[in-house]
Amino acid sequence: MSIQHERGRAGETPAHPPAGETAGTGPEDGQVACPGPYHIGYVVPDIEAAMRDFTRAAGTAWNPVREGRLGGWDYRIVFSRHGPPYTELIEGPAGSPWEPGRGARCDHLGFWAAGIDECAGRLAARGWPLDFDARPYGRPFTYHRMTGTGVRLELVDVSVQPEFLRAWNPGGPPMTALRC
Repeated sequence: MSIQHERGRAGETPAHPPAGETAGTGPEDGQVACPGPYHIGYVVPDIEAAMRDFTRAAGTAWNPVREGRLGGWDYRIVFSRHGPPYTELIEGPAGSPWEPGRGARCDHLGFWAAGIDECAGRLAARGWPLDFDARPYGRPFTYHRMTGTGVRLELVDVSVQPEFLRAWNPGGPPMTALRC
């Protein structure tokens, strides 16, 4: 997959290209190593219980839980204080992009994207179907289903990174973004 990141070094290649991917995986194509995710997202039916579990198991420190609304869905969200990668917990209602019906689970890996439209289109064209698109709701993120694992890949436009840092890690350094 021909995804580059903003601060990559020429000549680096990904350790493991997507299954079946053959084009655009080598340094001859100008590809650089893909940065790791900036967060790992979990869908949970009880955000406080999940926070307690992570704190007991790994000593995770949390920001305050926030409430949000996307389209017709109210949700609750929290990020760990330290990252990247940050741990994200989302508690959403039935029928939402964060459907809790299957119970708590690792739901997605979040990446910053320089140019959400191009990156989302490229992922879909390469076999990672669009699972949810928040752009019609005025939010610059998409979820793509990684069919081999069932986990979604979230692309978040890098334009909202300063807002993320102000909310969840004031004073935190900028993070690398994919360029597609």
